[in-house]
Amino acid sequence: MISNKEKNFISAVIYVHNNEKYIADFLINLNNVLNDNFDHYEIICVDDKSTDESVKEIKKVSKKLDGAVVNIVYMSYYQGLEMSMNAGIDLAIGDFVYEFDNIYIDYSNDVIIDVYKKTLEGYDIVSAESNSKKRLSSKLFYKLFNKNSDSMYNINTETFRILSRRAINRVKSINATIPYRKAVYANCGLKVNTMKYNAIKDLNVKLSKEVIDSRKDLAVDSIILFTNVAYKLAIALAIIMMIVAIGTGIYTVYVFFSSQPVAGWTTTMLFLSFAFSGMFAILTIIIKYCSIIIDLIFKKQKYLIENVEKVTK
Repeated sequence: MISNKEKNFISAVIYVHNNEKYIADFLINLNNVLNDNFDHYEIICVDDKSTDESVKEIKKVSKKLDGAVVNIVYMSYYQGLEMSMNAGIDLAIGDFVYEFDNIYIDYSNDVIIDVYKKTLEGYDIVSAESNSKKRLSSKLFYKLFNKNSDSMYNINTETFRILSRRAINRVKSINATIPYRKAVYANCGLKVNTMKYNAIKDLNVKLSKEVIDSRKDLAVDSIILFTNVAYKLAIALAIIMMIVAIGTGIYTVYVFFSSQPVAGWTTTMLFLSFAFSGMFAILTIIIKYCSIIIDLIFKKQKYLIENVEKVTK
């Protein structure tokens, strides 16, 4: 019997944190899609220290899944989405790896296969993005990030994505640690594509305070590490303070010649103005130096190539 299923090995990495109400349905739906379309696949559930019955639900439903190989990765303590997904991806062995950052479904099963088919057109990273209205906080973050980063592609709110093995290897060669996967993916030098879909239902999921705080911290860290916003702000503040210090020195000289200040006041003020001017000048240099260090740490490669083609045999 000839199978029309895809021969590439597929890994699906799923982030789980207190999702006992949704995880069973998600796994059943995902397994049906993978089983219908691929000969070989694995499902990796990364449990980020859930305090509910999420793991129990995973184990229970896994026994009923036809053809599935399900693994559970237990994080030692709550480490957030990025570190947890990095752990799951490190264990994935597939030729292509799906990343499901959440298990809330507002898309049809066809979208899962469509992003895979898009990779076969030469894209190494393909994301699925809903056309539904985004939260104001998300829109502001991505607008600020995209405007001030030097990434090859803009990033946005993504539902899930798929990566080729080449993309995973490339990202690992660029960064020893990956604090924000989407930013690294957008700047890894490989072809990236985003497929938009119309949501089949509205999601009204209430996130826990723990998750919200984690996302806020991630947003701040990403702005600092992957954009020049912090650098621009720090330089601007340093220049302003230098101008204030110089202005203070000029005012001190003016007071000295136009009135009779208290003995020692002029000398003290001149010393302070020059000292602060020098301090902020040095601070400007240190800020630039720190920005260079960040670039060396998180953008280690001197160059990035998209592909190598052999034109002669």
